[in-house]
Amino acid sequence: MRHYFTILNHETRMLLVNPGTYIAAVLFLAVMGFFFTGMLEGYGGAGQEQSPATIFFRFFFIPVFFMVPLLTMKCFAEERRLGTLETLLTTPVTTTEVVLAKFGSAYILYLALWASTGGFFYVLYRFAGDRFIDPGPLVGGYLFIAISGLLFVAIGVFASSLSRNVAVAAILSFTLLFGLIVGLNFLETMAVIDLEFMRPVKAAVGYAQVFEHLDDFSRGVVDTRQVIFYLSGTILTLIFSILGVEAKLLQG
Repeated sequence: MRHYFTILNHETRMLLVNPGTYIAAVLFLAVMGFFFTGMLEGYGGAGQEQSPATIFFRFFFIPVFFMVPLLTMKCFAEERRLGTLETLLTTPVTTTEVVLAKFGSAYILYLALWASTGGFFYVLYRFAGDRFIDPGPLVGGYLFIAISGLLFVAIGVFASSLSRNVAVAAILSFTLLFGLIVGLNFLETMAVIDLEFMRPVKAAVGYAQVFEHLDDFSRGVVDTRQVIFYLSGTILTLIFSILGVEAKLLQG
């Protein structure tokens, strides 16, 4: 891993000069700002039982669906299309270093974009005081974003490793994220999963419920099983990404 930080620095700079990064940033802040404003209007009209932070983070999946694909779709798809990936891997670097560096750079920007939403709560604190700021849901929400983001970004990198077409990589990333976040939530409500022989599947689906994880983090409950789910899922997805890149190289 001697060249990891060199590649990480290069990939981060490449993302910073990529117009897609700024498109993702503008869309992200615009969408989350819209939700935050609407949430405050709701508080102005009537009292709410939940804190603003709890309601705000419930919309996390909407920017994830477009932000992660935009940040990761060019990781390997663009380099494979241009033929620069093969050139990069002929240098004294390993596929693992390249995959981890691309993942790391995208994850850093993912965190930076979410960290910028802290400005919303700062403005709220400045104008409304601390009566709307509940530290528990706020810290728990950002902790959930940081931990779950590992898996979300890894899925985006994996999708990019499977195709040389940027648009296909983005669509595949969106589909996988939608299936994980929304699809599993819908699957748990289906009657077929309550059948006796589907009990192991129901347990697995219940274990992977992202919205339930968010609720626990917002209440200040950090379940180690949930943390292991995201960490193990990230590691497994990155391993598949490494294997995917190497398989594509062997195919030419």
